[in-house]
Amino acid sequence: MDTPDTITDKSYYVHESSYIDDDVEIGAGTKIWHFCHIQSGASIGKQCTLGQNVNVANNVRIGNNCKIQNNVSLYEGIELQDFVFCGPSVVFTNVKNPRAKYPVANKKEYDHTLLKEGTSIGANATIVCGITLGAHCFIASGAVVTRDVFDYALVQGVPAQQVGWACECGKVLFRGAIEKERNQTLSCTVCERIYQQVGGKLVSS
Repeated sequence: MDTPDTITDKSYYVHESSYIDDDVEIGAGTKIWHFCHIQSGASIGKQCTLGQNVNVANNVRIGNNCKIQNNVSLYEGIELQDFVFCGPSVVFTNVKNPRAKYPVANKKEYDHTLLKEGTSIGANATIVCGITLGAHCFIASGAVVTRDVFDYALVQGVPAQQVGWACECGKVLFRGAIEKERNQTLSCTVCERIYQQVGGKLVSS
């Protein structure tokens, strides 16, 4: 096991209270703060920030420029693409039917959860395993997400429901019921990106 005292690659920063297991990849410019544990086989991209008390389990994949806030555990089976934001105390799972009496013996039972580029998850949200969060979607604080989320979708509640659309820059584009049959153009007042709502989904023009 590497400790901060034995890390010689100065292209990234690891606080002295954190632990990095063997066979871990960490990209240049990444910062890993207090009381973190990065387990064997994990891969963390460039320019990421991991806050206090973050656990990255075996074989987890984290892309570039991700921000993982305090008290988040990323369990095996979870994959983050680039520019993903996980707010404080976001909860992930990786088994749908856990039993203490019958532990998972086969790693194939871990469900794959994919967070696409630009996903943002608010504090204390829960992400149930085996789903895909679409590119640049926005998950409200405290939401419990149990199914796939469209690109650019704004979701909230327990269980989470879509309540609008959000721009790639984070600005809310539309808040209200999403009608699958309704085609409309939405434009961002902040970054001026333009989107088209087609068949209940949003695509960048």
